[in-house]
Amino acid sequence: MNRIVIIGNLVRSPEQRTTQSGIQVTTFTVAVNRRRTQDGQPEADFFRVTAWRGLAETCGKYLDKGRKVCVVGPVSINTYTGNDGQTRASMEVTAEDVEFLTPRNEQSEKDLHQVQKEQAQEAAYQKAEREAIQNEGKGQYVTVDDGEELPF
Repeated sequence: MNRIVIIGNLVRSPEQRTTQSGIQVTTFTVAVNRRRTQDGQPEADFFRVTAWRGLAETCGKYLDKGRKVCVVGPVSINTYTGNDGQTRASMEVTAEDVEFLTPRNEQSEKDLHQVQKEQAQEAAYQKAEREAIQNEGKGQYVTVDDGEELPF
């Protein structure tokens, strides 16, 4: 039986394409950290993953660079000649199952926090602008919530 289970992070965003016969294919590379290190430097193995049909569509839609995944499927080793003339090997997994381990809302929460912060700053400046219009010509200063004084 040829079956591998890998857990790691996507090296780059998945690449989607459709074959001439209309079948969806998505490929991505997963970096799997090793437990041991060489000279104190962490090492990783890289697996090229190919997902087909519905799984390909789902992976292309929800995965992105840096996301943690678990991939299950058969592995094969392909050889090729690099630009430098050296023969190299590539480990390729045909995904039978892909489990998304990074919570879908983790990135969304970071984005939401940033949006909320920007909205709060915008509201503070709008409030200061309204006060400035009310105090126009009175030579007063308006203090914005972040401590900055604006002369009006």
